[in-house]
Amino acid sequence: MPLYRDFSDQNATILVWKYNEDDDLRAEELLEPENAEKVKDYHPKKMLEVLMVRKLLKSLKPNSKILYRDREPYLDTMDAEISITHSFPYAALALSKNKIGIDVEKFNPKILRLIDKFTYENERGFIPENLASTFYTIIWSVKESMYKIHHSKYWSLKKNYEVKPFQLEYLDKIGCRVYDETYSDEFNARVKFFDDYCFTIVEE
Repeated sequence: MPLYRDFSDQNATILVWKYNEDDDLRAEELLEPENAEKVKDYHPKKMLEVLMVRKLLKSLKPNSKILYRDREPYLDTMDAEISITHSFPYAALALSKNKIGIDVEKFNPKILRLIDKFTYENERGFIPENLASTFYTIIWSVKESMYKIHHSKYWSLKKNYEVKPFQLEYLDKIGCRVYDETYSDEFNARVKFFDDYCFTIVEE
């Protein structure tokens, strides 16, 4: 199971793996017993994604487990913040001393059918028409990463999440925020590309 990408920084370890059919991914060794019921009906590819994340965790913290609280993952040892994401054949894990959200998305023109679900018209003025699917994939992914930091408080990617105008030449510091009528939490997102995928990182 070769490491595919390492996006770690001074605060977080952020690793991406790419599935290989020779990978040793045995559920009896990797899956937490507490999660057996949760995954029993998963599609085989989704199950592989789950096991890839556990394999990553074993390489970093062999004695830790991923558990869930209201669908939000956390480490049973409570000694690091965690975020996970997967889109076959990729899986990624982030461990940090601060809250962190990561997301991986495949670039797909079908996202243009969904833009009314996660953006307002007044958010779209900076997006060039010929690159619309690229920009909207990035926006969706950044908002998904922010959601993982504010999992229990906000749910509407359209109403409570904003990605500020950006250019494809400058993807290491995209302004973004989670907000409501009385509150605004500001972040900067990092965006990376590999193959036909977008990978986003938002850290506290």
